[in-house]
This record gives sequence, C-alpha cells and structure tokens, in this order.
Amino acid sequence: MREPSGNQARLFKAASADIQGMFSDDIVGASRAQDGTSDSHRVRIFSEGVPTLDTATAAQLRLLTGGENDSQSRQLARFVKSVAENDETDMTVWMVNRRDRYLRASDHVSYQSQGYAAARFTEPNETFAHEHQDVRVDPTTGVQFGDLIDFDDFRYMERVARVNAATLWSLANGPGTPKGAQIVAAVLTNDTQMVWTANTDPDLAGYEVVWRETTSPDWTNAIPVGNVTSVTLPLSPKDNFQFGVRAVDKDGNHSPVAFPVTRTTPLP
Repeated sequence: MREPSGNQARLFKAASADIQGMFSDDIVGASRAQDGTSDSHRVRIFSEGVPTLDTATAAQLRLLTGGENDSQSRQLARFVKSVAENDETDMTVWMVNRRDRYLRASDHVSYQSQGYAAARFTEPNETFAHEHQDVRVDPTTGVQFGDLIDFDDFRYMERVARVNAATLWSLANGPGTPKGAQIVAAVLTNDTQMVWTANTDPDLAGYEVVWRETTSPDWTNAIPVGNVTSVTLPLSPKDNFQFGVRAVDKDGNHSPVAFPVTRTTPLP
C-alpha cells in the first residue's frame, strides 16, 4: 500500500465513508511513445477484475459465476468509457484489464486495498527514460533522461482533464450505484430474477438491467425496468449471460453498474 494515500484510504474506511469511486492520474503528461510516434487522443484506464480486498466466500462464488471481470473497479472503468468518449473530450478511453502496470502501482491501489472502487488514468505509451530519472544525457547514446517540461504535451493534458471532468460531472450529477444487488439462484430455472436495495436519490427515475455475453468486454444491452427493487426476466438464462443493474435519474443520467452477488435462497 502506497503512503500517504494508504493512510488516507484507511481513515476513510474507518469513518465508513461512502466513496463510490477514486481515480489516480499518474503519468498523463506526454503523448509520444519511445519511438517518437504520437498517440495524443487516447488515455489508458487500469482497473482490477478480481477485488484486492477479497474473501474466500466471494472467491468461491466468483468461480461459479465467472465474475472475474466484474469487480466494482471494473464497472467504474466501464462507466468512464461510457461517459467520457465524446466530441467534448476528443479522446478514446482504452480499458486495460489489470490493476496496474508491471513493477509499479499508483495510489488507486491503496483504495482498492480498503474495498473501494478505484482506477488509474495514464498515458498510452510511456517513455521510461523520462520518468523517475536524474536529468542527464547519456554520453554514449546521447539519450536525454529526466522528467523535463520539453517532453510535456499540454493539449494532451487538457484532453485528459476533460475525461476526468466528464467522469466526475457524471458521477456527481447521476444517481448512486445500487446497493445490495443479488441474482437469485435458488432453483433450476431459465428465468433470471434480480433484487436490490432502493436508492435514496431524490430525482431517481428508476433502474435499468444491463447484460452482455460472458465473453464481451463491456455491457451491450440495457432495458428499463421501472422504479422497482426486483425484476424477473422470463426465459433469459443467467447461465448464458452476465447481468447487472444501474440507477437512472429523471435527466437520463445513469450510475455505474452494480454486479450482483449470488443469492441461494428464494425471495420471501
């Protein structure tokens, strides 16, 4: 766990703070790759699939349901892509399905270690000679080392800031992620039944059930189900698809998706 972000995350956890998402912008200043090519309209977002803070029971259920790609951090990354790829940002959000890069980690990991959804923004191609290096020129190769302003792309940083702004605006103005989402697996059936806890957002319009094939990287379908806390989808086998639920407000803003845990007892 990184410090001081580790201390900060522990304090929030001890205070039972309801943090629905944390982002780290780490190494977002340059758009040129090591070979000099430019990739100035794309930003990576790293998110874990299996939660850092895990339990044996949750791990066993995940093995049964194939939920390795459905942590809340992964749902947060999918939310970013859904709201921050537009004409205003002029950016593509490149989802990378791992917690972070090899050999290093950013401050979002401290929050994941406390059970919070978190993700990391970073430029698509890193030039390691320009990171964490003493400023110098290699006398043999002539390569410039060091984190110098000459290597910064301020227009790129502006677009990354727009991605962050679009995401934070959408999270702040939209409803919260539904809590207590469960998918019922009490008997063998080709229906899919889900239940969740009612949101307290004052402008809540209702909920949408989302689904995708198990091999799809992102949600592909959504249907409104009304302002309810349970739904039964006839002849929609949960064996064949992944399902989730998200809240929607009266302006059409939606929350990140809640991926359900498995409930093995019937509903009352």
